[in-house]
Amino acid sequence: MADLVLTTGGTGLAPRDVTPEATRTVLEREAPGLSELIRASGFVKFPRAALSRGVAGIRGRTLVVNLPGSTSGVTDGLAAMEPIVDHAVAIVREDLTEHGGGAGGGPAR
Repeated sequence: MADLVLTTGGTGLAPRDVTPEATRTVLEREAPGLSELIRASGFVKFPRAALSRGVAGIRGRTLVVNLPGSTSGVTDGLAAMEPIVDHAVAIVREDLTEHGGGAGGGPAR
């Protein structure tokens, strides 16, 4: 099983942009902070990034993230995720021996 699945494209407002809906059908839990991070970081350079409807979440022990369809959108999205993606994947895989609880409210491991 993959640790991380990235999709590209289909996150806009056009009728054919149905990636978020398709992704939600397989997610067990959403991780809205990741998609919010991608939108916010993209907005700095390209205000229309706010129109993206991409989602992120978890299926089993796999993190799933929708990225925009443009090359620059993918590059910017990956750059935004870079500081946290390893930690996020480790949490999903339950590979952390210690973690500070944080927003999830759970006890430190």
